[in-house]
Amino acid sequence: MATRYYQAEHIICVYTKLNLFKRTIMLTHKETIRSVLRERRWSIPEDIRKKMSRQICSTLSQVVHPCETVLVYCAKKPEVETSWFIEYLFHQRRKVIVPIIEKANTGLRLSYINSRDDLKPSTFYVPEPVGCEFPADPIHVSCAIIPMLGFDKKGGRIGYGAGYYDRFLSRYPHIKKIGIAFSVQEVPEIPSHEHDIRMDIIVTEISTFRCQ
Repeated sequence: MATRYYQAEHIICVYTKLNLFKRTIMLTHKETIRSVLRERRWSIPEDIRKKMSRQICSTLSQVVHPCETVLVYCAKKPEVETSWFIEYLFHQRRKVIVPIIEKANTGLRLSYINSRDDLKPSTFYVPEPVGCEFPADPIHVSCAIIPMLGFDKKGGRIGYGAGYYDRFLSRYPHIKKIGIAFSVQEVPEIPSHEHDIRMDIIVTEISTFRCQ
């Protein structure tokens, strides 16, 4: 009996170590992908980035229909610029919600905005409604525009590594997930783990992928 118990414990120990090893390999591979994708994105000239961002925002205006309450990230360089899309939502009298980074617990809280003038560079230089926050309940969000460092056609997404959006979206599965990126950020396959959230739709300046 003792021998069987030892064998079972040994198998569990080996299995645990193997899973930790696989996870370490995956994380290392993801960091390599992130490094490559950062270089790709920064290699795009600023005027071209603006032009491609406008095209993505134009496509988004069609993709989000008929969502009435939209969560949209506020871009920092060299991400896809979302300012034109936010202005479109205001013009259409849609409710606009932006994320606020909670660095202490690697989470997100939400706030309505009424104007882009409400936004000031804040945590990680991301524009946020500093001093004029108007709390929003995630349950009211119809769809979310999600930033991506990289993606694949199956809806796989890779971000900066902290998991802010994965944790948030896992708690609110009703939200339609729309990832946006430049086409150069596409890779054949994003390594995924059980906590990674896939996008429903991905929009680039040249393509729209309906993933799920």
